[in-house]
Amino acid sequence: MRRDFAVVVPAFNEAEVIPALVRELHEAFVRHGLQGEVLLVDDGSTDGTGDRAEAEAEALGWDDFRVLRHRKNLGKTEAMVTAGWATERTFIVLFDADLQHSPDEIPRFLARLAEGWDIVCGRKVGAYQKQGVSSVYNRLSRRIFRVPVSDLNSMKAFRRSVLTELHLRHDWHRFFVVLAHDRGASVTEMEIELHPRRAGTSKYTGGWRVVVGLMDLVSVWFLLLFSKKPLLLFGFSGLVLVVLGLLVGLVALWLRFGMNQGFRPLLTLVALLQTVGFILLGFGLLAEMVAQLRAEVEGLRRRRPE
Repeated sequence: MRRDFAVVVPAFNEAEVIPALVRELHEAFVRHGLQGEVLLVDDGSTDGTGDRAEAEAEALGWDDFRVLRHRKNLGKTEAMVTAGWATERTFIVLFDADLQHSPDEIPRFLARLAEGWDIVCGRKVGAYQKQGVSSVYNRLSRRIFRVPVSDLNSMKAFRRSVLTELHLRHDWHRFFVVLAHDRGASVTEMEIELHPRRAGTSKYTGGWRVVVGLMDLVSVWFLLLFSKKPLLLFGFSGLVLVVLGLLVGLVALWLRFGMNQGFRPLLTLVALLQTVGFILLGFGLLAEMVAQLRAEVEGLRRRRPE
């Protein structure tokens, strides 16, 4: 376990903290007898983050430290995926570059993974920026997705196979645990101390990110609820509209022939309900075909050797 792991560090414009990061990671590896590798993903930095990290690792003679580079800033999700495909180690420890968590937490995560868990999440202890927003988001996620952890966006460790079997869209690192748990991955959490950022600025600020996060949450909820059985949504909605159209049609017939009163808007409403209803039914059937093809492709991926 102390050899077969990789520490993944997504970094974007973190040159100020890089010397301390590399030094303290190396000290923790020596102190705890760790022999895994470290993959720092320079996510399109413009301040020389990657070059500085390489220089610091070379000065320490740390051969198991590698820098992976994105030509432009893609995001934390893409950094995770890049590192996941760049290593052959069984386990991955996701570690933030800002040193808000101690490298001494790494052996604790490895020990929990050794117990047989697929994913181990850290639950932040201590005050931090955007704590209110984060707590609301985590409560919503736990209630909606029924995940057995209370902090989805902190330091975590997991089997690499869990990551490579998922298709994560942009900014969906926040839902990595949710998507993996939906596929049957076992998840646990433990408390980890949060330290103040030493240098640089947070890359996750602004009210717009709250809106994006909520929209992503809705998107993931829709994906998990209806992607496997889309006819449940589109077919049921279409059937309801068709039935409503029939009922409105009966009312229109009764008014015309029973009460001798014509009301043309009812005929227009019948046509609208029937048309939209059958369109939704047809769309649901097409979506079922797409879902079937998706399931077959995922089945082929699982059988494909890495």
